Amino acid sequence: MSMTYSIRHAIHPSDSKSYDTAKLREAYLIEDLFQKDSITNVYTLYDRLIVGGAHPVEQPLKLETFPTLRSENYLDRRELGIINVGPNSKVTVDGEEIALANKEALYVGMGTKEVIFHPAASGEALFYFNSAPAHRSNPTKKVSLNEAETVELGSLESSNHRIIRKLLVNSVVETCQLQMGLTELQKGSVWNTMPAHTHDRRMEAYFYFNLPEDQAVCHFMGEPQETRHLFVKNRQAIISPPWSIHSGAGTYNYSFIWGMAGENLNYDDMDKVQPTELK
Repeated sequence: MSMTYSIRHAIHPSDSKSYDTAKLREAYLIEDLFQKDSITNVYTLYDRLIVGGAHPVEQPLKLETFPTLRSENYLDRRELGIINVGPNSKVTVDGEEIALANKEALYVGMGTKEVIFHPAASGEALFYFNSAPAHRSNPTKKVSLNEAETVELGSLESSNHRIIRKLLVNSVVETCQLQMGLTELQKGSVWNTMPAHTHDRRMEAYFYFNLPEDQAVCHFMGEPQETRHLFVKNRQAIISPPWSIHSGAGTYNYSFIWGMAGENLNYDDMDKVQPTELK
């Protein structure tokens, strides 16, 4: 089967705080995004964001609709953001072949009929994607690392020296509600998104990668006064509700992709929580 899908329901914070480790992982952790010659879709009921992975190895993979969408084509009422987390490869959008190098992004607008992920010439192609409902059609646009809005933050002394690349944000490409970007922790730094924050106006998904297979990231979530944690491996994703913080510390430096959907496209619209305020 070249496509799979599952549904994750929204959870109230008062319910979530009583979950044990197994239940937290079942609700918020996505462990197997990349299956050989298949596209994986996790449809969340947080702003109806889809978290997905395409892993074409022996054959191209077409992005097909599935029953939950109730649409003839995947993007009839949706927009799509793709970031290449594997070797150089290509994506075809309505007949146009677009080359994507590692960490380059592609925005695909509502109304697109066909998206095809192609195997890489060398190595195994890995495409991470998010999709959100859309209210209008915007042009397809590729965004290279040089075109991203780039910010360098933190320091080695505070263990959070990181480079943030805003790839699919409204200052770079026109979208309806989807935002995506890439954060790279520098050598010797392990903390991401600290000080932590929440943003009730949109949900978020984190995809951790470029982490050695024998290392892990401890992802922190939950209400600021009722935090929980999940240990995450390479190429796994976390669903973060609007009411939850989303932060992490790794046993090695790593990269992660953040994707957001909701009613506000202002990247800086967040409610910050200082480390001394967390419990």
